[in-house]
Amino acid sequence: MPVTVQSLGIDRLPVDEQLALVREIWDGILAAGARLPLSESQLQELRRRVAEDDADPDNLIPWKEVKAHALKRIAP
Repeated sequence: MPVTVQSLGIDRLPVDEQLALVREIWDGILAAGARLPLSESQLQELRRRVAEDDADPDNLIPWKEVKAHALKRIAP
């Protein structure tokens, strides 16, 4: 019998506990040094962004602006 969220009872946990478990699993995978392969679309996007940056390296957004924009988006 394969291990599933149902067979382990994970589906019966409250959502916050399920998310905590996901974080634990993810952190364990990263701590083990696992490398996750990029999908073809992710690889294409990465190549596109690198080429765009190489073509115009002065086209930058200062960190302060990026941070302010991100904080504004998550502010209540």
